[in-house]
Amino acid sequence: MNYWLLKSDPETYSWDSLAKDKTTIWDGIRNYQARNNLQLMKKGDIALFYHSNQGMNIVGQVIVSKEAYNDPSTDDLRWYVIDITLDQKFPKTIALSEMKSNSKLQNIGLIKQSRLSVMPLTIDEYFEIYNICNLK
Repeated sequence: MNYWLLKSDPETYSWDSLAKDKTTIWDGIRNYQARNNLQLMKKGDIALFYHSNQGMNIVGQVIVSKEAYNDPSTDDLRWYVIDITLDQKFPKTIALSEMKSNSKLQNIGLIKQSRLSVMPLTIDEYFEIYNICNLK
């Protein structure tokens, strides 16, 4: 199992939208590095859901429910999508500013490559974030 972080502008597609839909296609990726990360994702992998631009925080967790396939919104075969399924909303969110001040999270892509929309997390990074978000 691998761990990931997916970024979405809540004005485009929010956690609340996913909560209503339960599962969705993760599309619109037009960055080669993000696309390559999509291609590495396996069914059952865990991804953290991050609201970018507005909120700038991790709000929950999703599961990869379908591995990479060609993006149906384009005829250009270079682009891929995955399907994700709602897993859990976290009791507490973690803001970007909090991650930046956490010494265990200094190497995550969200800080190092802030514009990347699909990025891997190490198991240690994932559990650091997961534990913070599940403190009540």
